[in-house]
Amino acid sequence: KRRANPQAFKRALQPHKPRPRTRDRVRSGKRSAIGFESSESVGQDDRNARKAARANRGGPGVNVRDDPFLLRGTDTSLANALRRVIIAEVPTIAIDLVEVIENSSCLCDEFLAHRLGLIPLISMKASDMEFPYEYVGDDDTKTDVSIDLRVKCVTNETEEITSNDLICADEKVVPVGYARTTRGRGLPGDETTPSDANSENSSNGILIVKLRKNQEVHLRCVARKGTGRDHAKWQPVATAVYRFEPEIVIDENLMARLTEDEKRAFATSSPAPVFKYNEVTKKVEIDTPESYAYDGECLKKAEDMGVPGLVTITAKQDAFVFTVESTGAIPPEDIVSRALEVLMRKLDITKGELDIVRSEQEAQGV
Repeated sequence: KRRANPQAFKRALQPHKPRPRTRDRVRSGKRSAIGFESSESVGQDDRNARKAARANRGGPGVNVRDDPFLLRGTDTSLANALRRVIIAEVPTIAIDLVEVIENSSCLCDEFLAHRLGLIPLISMKASDMEFPYEYVGDDDTKTDVSIDLRVKCVTNETEEITSNDLICADEKVVPVGYARTTRGRGLPGDETTPSDANSENSSNGILIVKLRKNQEVHLRCVARKGTGRDHAKWQPVATAVYRFEPEIVIDENLMARLTEDEKRAFATSSPAPVFKYNEVTKKVEIDTPESYAYDGECLKKAEDMGVPGLVTITAKQDAFVFTVESTGAIPPEDIVSRALEVLMRKLDITKGELDIVRSEQEAQGV
C-alpha cells in the first residue's frame, strides 16, 4: 500500500509564480519559444504584395465553415499568431493536483497522476473560473473543481477503471464523452461494485488503470484552469495547422487535346477531390480547391500524359485554410472565437505598453 506524502501535497498547493509583466517582456525583447515556425524569412517583396492585397480587400476577414475555416486578407504573421494562440493561450480545465489516499494497483502514484491530468475535461466553464496564480480571494470554487476516484476490485476478474468511474462534483466539468457508471455516483459501497461487461459504459471512457482482486485506488483530485503554455494537458486542440489557399487554373486549350478517358484519369489523379469530370459538358472542373494538399500528383499526371502546364497551381499569400481539431474540451468554433479574443487583448496590451515607452522617450527627449 502506498500513501501520499502530505508535505508534498502541501507544496503543490503553493501559489504559482506570477508571470512577468507584459511591459517587462516587451522591453527585454524576448520571445516565448514554443517551437513553431517563424515568419521572419519572408522577403520584402512578398510583404509588399500582401499589403497591397490586404488593402484591396479592405482588411482581414474570416470565413468560417464546418471544417476547415478560411482566413483571408492578412499575412503569415497574423495567421501564425492565431495558430499559436489557439494552441497555447486558450484556457481549459484539467486535473492539476492529485492526493493519493490509497493505491495498491500496479501503477505508481506519479503514473496515475499523469494519466489523470491528460484526461480532457469539458471546459466551457473555464471562462467563469480564475487562474490559481491570479486569484487572491478565499473562495476555492473560483479556482478548484473536485474530482474523486474510489474503486476496489473484489472479484477474480480484472477490472478496467476508466474516466467514467470518476466522481465529478460539478456536472459542468466532466471528462469528454462522460457516461457515469455506478461507481461514479460516489455513494457508500459503490466502490466495490463490479463493472458490467455488457453495459455501454464499459466500452466507453479513457482507461486509467486495471485492478486485480483486493487492489484498490482512492484518489482526491483538483481540476484547475490553465493554458497550454503551462502544460500540454491544458491544450484545447490535438492539432491546429494552416496552409496557403491554392489558386488553380486549368489551360482549356491543352485540356481539349485529351480524350474523355484521359480527362477522367486526370480528374481522379489527385488524392483529394480537387477536380471532377462533368459528364454533361465533358469537361474537367475545379470542385474543392481548398482541399489541395500541394502533393503535386495532378502535375505529375499531366506530365505523364504529355501535357505539362495543363494546370497551374500557386499559393495565395493572403489566404489561409485553417484546420482545428479539438480534444473535445471546447467546440472548435468556440476555440477560434476565444483565441481571437485573446489575440485582440494581447495586441491592446502591447499597444498600451508601447505608448508608455514612447511617452517616456519623448519626455527624455529621445
